[in-house]
Amino acid sequence: MANQTNKTRRIGDVEVSAIGLGGMPMSIEGRPDEARSIATIHAALDAGITLIDTADAYHLTATDLGHNENLIAKALASYGGDTSGVLVATKGGHLRPGDGSWTLNGTPEYLKKAADESLKRLGVDAIGLYQFHRPDPKTPYEDSVGAIRDLLDAGKIRLAGISNANPAQIKLANEILGGRLASVQNQFSPAFRSSEPELELSDELGIAFLPWSPLGGITNASDLGQNHPAFHEIAGELGVSPQQVTLAWMLAKSPHVIPIPGSTRPETIRDSYAAIDLQLTPAQIAKLDAA
Repeated sequence: MANQTNKTRRIGDVEVSAIGLGGMPMSIEGRPDEARSIATIHAALDAGITLIDTADAYHLTATDLGHNENLIAKALASYGGDTSGVLVATKGGHLRPGDGSWTLNGTPEYLKKAADESLKRLGVDAIGLYQFHRPDPKTPYEDSVGAIRDLLDAGKIRLAGISNANPAQIKLANEILGGRLASVQNQFSPAFRSSEPELELSDELGIAFLPWSPLGGITNASDLGQNHPAFHEIAGELGVSPQQVTLAWMLAKSPHVIPIPGSTRPETIRDSYAAIDLQLTPAQIAKLDAA
């Protein structure tokens, strides 16, 4: 791969855009119609985004399992340009029975079966990045990650990641994977900063850190500036959105951070991607860190 630029970062040995697209809001409660979702994915690709994050659990009812994976596969297939450089990341181990609840299954048998089904929905020979979605208290963590290792060894996935992990789990996963842990995906935003230790450890280990809900979640993203005055103030100084400031702040934290803001409209993902070119001063970064 070519050397990364200010617009790209690395997940394992794969170069991707420094801002990704989170697919979850296109498939859960409040999701838009399919045409708008596909237009949003196409707008992301047009802008230069080459990382799309999904999960088999991003759906509404028990009858539309894998809705988001199917949607992304359809959007990529219908895109007029080259998509060979797009890394699709998906996850397994978190489930939605269809009654609005979220449940867990981290057993090796389930994870391997879920990965096979994700492979079919995405229509690929190997999943670009497969992530263990969330620890299952009923299953030893090493057993769950061991299944991810087996999938990696079998060539069914190209890169292995974990999500919603603590520092001890990050270290254990990297050990079980023989130093091949490529990414950690945890919640991180101006309102949720308790994943700083995981971000710092990922940076230390050279592992990509993918903040989910970086703008506070789809229902709160539009109020980010109102809820976080420092981000609103600096956005006003720079003539950009508070959302752009937020993503630029995250990018400045580490060269291993790759935010994956969710979006359901072409204009919002274009605005998010523009954060790649936004340069914050050390004083501005310090102000946001302290906010």
